[in-house]
Amino acid sequence: MNKKNVLYVKNLNKIYSKNSSNSIQAINNLNLEVKEGEIFGLLGPNGAGKSTFINILAGTTIKTSGEVNVWGFNLDKNPRQVRASIGIVPQEVNVDPFFTPKNLLELQAGMYGIRKKDRITDTILKLVSLEKQAESYTRALSGGMKRRLLVAKALVHKPPIIILDEPTAGVDVELRNNLWDNVKQLNKNGVTIILTTHYLHEAEEMCDRIGILNKGNLVALDTTKNLLKKIQTKIVKFLIDKKVSIDNSSLKSINVLSSETNELTVSYEKNTLNISEIINFINDQNIKIFDISTDDGDLEDVFIRLTKN
Repeated sequence: MNKKNVLYVKNLNKIYSKNSSNSIQAINNLNLEVKEGEIFGLLGPNGAGKSTFINILAGTTIKTSGEVNVWGFNLDKNPRQVRASIGIVPQEVNVDPFFTPKNLLELQAGMYGIRKKDRITDTILKLVSLEKQAESYTRALSGGMKRRLLVAKALVHKPPIIILDEPTAGVDVELRNNLWDNVKQLNKNGVTIILTTHYLHEAEEMCDRIGILNKGNLVALDTTKNLLKKIQTKIVKFLIDKKVSIDNSSLKSINVLSSETNELTVSYEKNTLNISEIINFINDQNIKIFDISTDDGDLEDVFIRLTKN
């Protein structure tokens, strides 16, 4: 069964103009769809347009042109419904130090017009493992707890879509793992997740699909699996009984990364050379191969190739 689009973006543009002769195209003709229930990663270097896009969805930045629909609501015609359909977890940790987590969630719920009997403050605090700190001042919370509190604030109005902007920037490994556990649980509960991150291995592990922005342009949009298939360079390490002499004149498109007495590491292009050809070449020199290990690359390789210009 085909899942519906919860986010639909068509021909979106954002131009920052200082004057008639000096303008910056932050987003250039962006077309994008996000499906219900998926974890979608939006990647890109600094200045790619990620934050501008999120700010447009949040209503804090006005688009120049184009169409944006969130959960079936048009941003131009139904801005309040669009904002109610999204919960945004900002990158910056900014919470009032003189409020308790419970106070902050109650205040946030009031801002969305949620009646007291319909509020789920205690449930949210339990979800993000802050129920024991519910009555503690936020100034006494650790950095990790404050991050989880930001997630909690984004959940008070029960939005079907959560946007996380660099949620693990500058946090330790334990907190990062705890935060992703929370995200996975939210997604399991039916919430659609859109996230931006500089940690490409996280996107590779977490995301169903990935879009890559570069200088305001969407340069890639596909499943994580299909993006990884775009990697043509493969690295192979051989453990051998003696040194082998190998170069481009011997095998086309091969690049020797290191050559030691008992170890040879090479890279090659998968579309022009097969690993069996390398193995046969080594065997033809009467060299015994003890072990072979390979590295097919990762999302970082795709990212670098698509954003290097």
